[in-house]
Amino acid sequence: MPESVRTNFVLRSDSTAATAQIGRVLGALLAPGDVLLLTGDLGAGKTHLTQGIAAGLGITDAVTSPTFNLELAYESGRLPLYHFDLYRLEDEDQLEQLDFFGTIEAGGATVVEWGDRFAAVERLATVVIEIALLSGESEDARELRLRALDERGDELLTGLRARLVMERARDYVAD
Repeated sequence: MPESVRTNFVLRSDSTAATAQIGRVLGALLAPGDVLLLTGDLGAGKTHLTQGIAAGLGITDAVTSPTFNLELAYESGRLPLYHFDLYRLEDEDQLEQLDFFGTIEAGGATVVEWGDRFAAVERLATVVIEIALLSGESEDARELRLRALDERGDELLTGLRARLVMERARDYVAD
């Protein structure tokens, strides 16, 4: 599929639980080597989404923001989840010191917060998810803009959309 027609769509979440549920569905679809780039202001919901992704991978550990650690690894699920927060990094050379590239090649799924600050990180991403709080609405209302960056990203987002539609359809089916 040409890059100009890559899969992209917008989701709306009205609660942190809904944001986590989107993450759960996405996490269930992840494969080794997938790299998700999360962008958004502080408090936009990146960690809530990541908690859902971890749950979708079957990770039972408490998932927190790696702001001060830079990277947290969770290995109790069906595949490892590497969670990076690059907010405190100043230049791309620090990515080497962090062994960022080696970690991405280690066979897990990777979530990177604030990775859009570095072109080298963005080039490795499968999907970009931009999260924005919706002003004038409830404090938990947010918009998630999802954009595939490669063929695998197209597969992920197509699968996510299909599963979310199926979940929503179950809300309307009588027992």
